[in-house]
Amino acid sequence: MKPGSIHPISSLIREANKIFFDMGFTLVDGPLIESEWYNFDALNVPKDHPARDMQDTFFIKDMPEHVLRTHTSGLQIRYMTEQMKKGILPPYRVIAPGKVFRNEATDMTHEAEFFQIEGLAVGEDITLAHLKWTLAKFCGEVFRGSAEIRFRPSFFPFTEPSIEFDVRAVGDKVPEKLRDRWIELGGAGMIHPQVLKNCGIDSEKYRGWAFGPGLDRIAMLKWGIDDVRLMHSADLRFINQF
Repeated sequence: MKPGSIHPISSLIREANKIFFDMGFTLVDGPLIESEWYNFDALNVPKDHPARDMQDTFFIKDMPEHVLRTHTSGLQIRYMTEQMKKGILPPYRVIAPGKVFRNEATDMTHEAEFFQIEGLAVGEDITLAHLKWTLAKFCGEVFRGSAEIRFRPSFFPFTEPSIEFDVRAVGDKVPEKLRDRWIELGGAGMIHPQVLKNCGIDSEKYRGWAFGPGLDRIAMLKWGIDDVRLMHSADLRFINQF
């Protein structure tokens, strides 16, 4: 009997976990159905924010104030809150890969369900320089080369300042289509002080950063996949290529 194949997302999660484990990060997980507190309120997302509209979020009919999580950022809140309840103060370093859901039309680059990988670091002396080095290390390992990272200004309610980051990978083993090109990967930033306060953390003493790129996009770039829908199709002709 021919052995089965590992799905590219599963393979990438395993690889990412190994990379971040070697940098001292802990893997965490959480529920797919999330309360509005963890998914929005504690992340400093206002009640009138467009992300709360039915067009973007799947609300649970029989569970008031609960949604299919729209990002993995709620796992930041869960982890920090749980640590503080146990009396465990920062530093924290965690990653949280997982499936998220958005109520949007699907095409070659968009799906109603996809995967993100959340990264979080909190401590007394955390800076954007640490974030840049961490992302460069991760991207260099994933794309089999060395990587440069550049930041562009952006806005997210739960980070200040907020940035979008691009990566340029160089090296003989980097996929040819990616080599020496700037590729947009996702959002990140310094954790908003109010988010730390919502978790019971002293925002005067501690600060941190977080990032949350899409794993589907990284997989598409890494293996040259041209349609994100293939990764959620359960088509063995696709899976067996990996």
